[in-house]
Amino acid sequence: MKIYTKTGDKGMTALFGGTRVPKHHIRIHSYGTIDELNSWLGLLRDQNIDQHYKAMLTQIQEKLFTVGAILATDPDKAILKSGKERLNIPKISDADIVLLEKEIDHMNEALPPMTNFILPGGHTSVSYCHIARTVCRRAERMACLLNENEPIDENVLSYLNRLSDYLFVLARKLSMDLKASEIKWIPDKKS
Repeated sequence: MKIYTKTGDKGMTALFGGTRVPKHHIRIHSYGTIDELNSWLGLLRDQNIDQHYKAMLTQIQEKLFTVGAILATDPDKAILKSGKERLNIPKISDADIVLLEKEIDHMNEALPPMTNFILPGGHTSVSYCHIARTVCRRAERMACLLNENEPIDENVLSYLNRLSDYLFVLARKLSMDLKASEIKWIPDKKS
């Protein structure tokens, strides 16, 4: 596979299905942000964290490739006139979303109740997790904007929403596991 094709030299790129769009198209921003999120998750997975979290992050990264493929597909080219799928792109299932919810619930059982917002930080691994969470929120916003213009599978939006929740709870759990301080945000009422 040749890495450079020169077909994007004038600011255009191809979606799955062959449609060419500008590189600044919301669809490109959407799956590009998923790619960025996936890279941050790889960095988080490279940290000295519990093997269960590493395995979950690998599974999530694989699902993000599915999300990226869904977002990179021209919906007009995905289905043949017969109604059959033209491109064999996997889906995000309800089970994928439920898995994140179960993981969130399991981690939450071990955590003290949250009474304040928490400042990101306390340990490098925790900070990477918070960065991934914020990139995930941006990816969700991009996907929502795309969905307003070109509807996408609702499970993609649900998965991204649940994933950002998962990453928030994982950051808290990593803080506990790594014995890092959680600094509560307490608004200055003097202002």
